[in-house]
Amino acid sequence: MSLPKPVPGLVICYSHLWLDEHRQGVEEGRKNRPCAIVAARRIVERREVVTVVPITHSLPADPADAVEMPAPLKAYFGLDDMPSWVVVSETNDFLWPGPDLRPIPGSSPSRFHYGMLPPRFYAHLRDRLLQAHARRKLRRVQRTD
Repeated sequence: MSLPKPVPGLVICYSHLWLDEHRQGVEEGRKNRPCAIVAARRIVERREVVTVVPITHSLPADPADAVEMPAPLKAYFGLDDMPSWVVVSETNDFLWPGPDLRPIPGSSPSRFHYGMLPPRFYAHLRDRLLQAHARRKLRRVQRTD
């Protein structure tokens, strides 16, 4: 299995666990979905804690909670043509690579990433994530246990 290096802006296939599910005692995400890595930092024994934000078809209740993903970018990643949003108000943290990293459906069983976000789109996403944090609207699920 050949894993990509976890770098900010990389879009991976991951079993994202929503905070509401986590609070109900659910331990694994119900759906594998594209997620964007927004942070990766080294910890003990050369392992990294990776922070991801989910990409979803669900329109957010508050527009400040998400960034719409442009159709050409979705096409570049090989995703469907339905509207999607990158949720900037909810993250998962996990030890890389972790058991919730998944192969991309319909691809090689050793392919776990869709590609890199363009730098301008990633910078916009990062800024919106920081705004959610400043507004105290950032919800985190720690999956590093």
